[in-house]
Amino acid sequence: MGVGPRAGAIAGVALLATAVAMTPGRPPVIAPVPAVAGQLLPAGLAAPPDTALCESVLHVSCYQPAQLRRAYDLDHLLRRGLDGRGRTIAVVDAFGAPDIVADLHHFDAAFGLPDPPSLTVVHPAGAPPAYTPGNPAMAVWALETTLDVEWAHVMAPGARILLVVTPIPETEGVVGFPEIVSAERYVVDHHLADVISQSFGAAEPTFPSPRSIAALRSVYVAAADRDITVLAATGDTGSTLRLLDGGCCFPVPVVAWPASDPLVTAVGGTRLHLDAAGRRTGPDTVWNDGGGGASGGGRSAVFERPDYQDHVRSVVGSSRGVPDVSLSGALSGAVDFWFTLPTATGVTGGWSLAGGTSEATPLLAGIVAIADQAVGHRLGLLNDRLYDIARDDDEAIVDVTTGTNAVTLCPRACTTTAPVLLPVPGYAATKGYDLASGLGTVDAAELVDALRRASG
Repeated sequence: MGVGPRAGAIAGVALLATAVAMTPGRPPVIAPVPAVAGQLLPAGLAAPPDTALCESVLHVSCYQPAQLRRAYDLDHLLRRGLDGRGRTIAVVDAFGAPDIVADLHHFDAAFGLPDPPSLTVVHPAGAPPAYTPGNPAMAVWALETTLDVEWAHVMAPGARILLVVTPIPETEGVVGFPEIVSAERYVVDHHLADVISQSFGAAEPTFPSPRSIAALRSVYVAAADRDITVLAATGDTGSTLRLLDGGCCFPVPVVAWPASDPLVTAVGGTRLHLDAAGRRTGPDTVWNDGGGGASGGGRSAVFERPDYQDHVRSVVGSSRGVPDVSLSGALSGAVDFWFTLPTATGVTGGWSLAGGTSEATPLLAGIVAIADQAVGHRLGLLNDRLYDIARDDDEAIVDVTTGTNAVTLCPRACTTTAPVLLPVPGYAATKGYDLASGLGTVDAAELVDALRRASG
């Protein structure tokens, strides 16, 4: 399940503190853990946790919709009637979630959000198998789906949501990708969406060859031709990614496709520092929770540097660099979500916390939908304008200058008395573009206005 559902996390909100609390002076360690959905932390709490609860009990922050809306300056857009109405966000996931409509309604009611104009589920690559209680792959994709849908809707409450479900889970390499491409091609060819959000991916070296990636990317060429924006998560294991067999991890820096595709906007993760009202108490930093994960980023081994990165050639060299921009992804600053899942004995569910670039990507998808509404048409591939805006506008894209996505692997069981630790060099945030945070993070109101100006 690639950079989303294959990323390492701890199942159980009570363990969140141990997942993210790094001991000063010790390197962050990413251990081989069971595959779970992105950075999802299912717990089944009866009420949505707030910042005070998380800080007092878990010793980390957690955030609700109003806080992120304020942090990203979204309220200014909403007061102007810019909420994504008239636009459609396509969320692509394997299997889907059996209770997604009811879950989104419950989530909305808890936070005073309107239901979307529509939430439509399609499966153009074939109907997924019926949800099987106890099937871990289905469970983690259901959780991933719920996170994607709920937080895309938070950012653009007036946009339609199109959940595009595939019948085979993406793992690594090419498995599952033909179905993803087929489903997305149907969406593109029938003009069903304005922006596509992908919280998955696979390490470039897990594909048989660069040619095998080239054979899959025709859908992004078609999306660009039809002015459909495509986003993808960069990954949750820092400067590296998981191996073909799902084990942890490549001992050298690698990046994920489709995020590395020049026709895709690659979305990394940051850590927000907010108070209970959503005001920043400090600048955003690169997401790196150690054992809880870190933001993906680096240089592609498949794609050459695109034209829009020419002015950052001193950073990316001759290769495509990722990410392009970064939004909230840290577990030490996780977001609330509501889910229900059928089990062998009934239905279980409740409130829990989530993070990862699986969170960051649908957040940006909502902002793009609002920008499409403001401009009056689809914006398509954003990257050329994002890089121009970053050079010309100091407020729309906010530089992230602190943090790193370097990690230390535990390729063997970390429970042994003398685990073998392997540091993987990463990239540090600096002034300007870097391979840890990209151009930086965004101010939604300023970015929407900048994109409108750039689009004439």
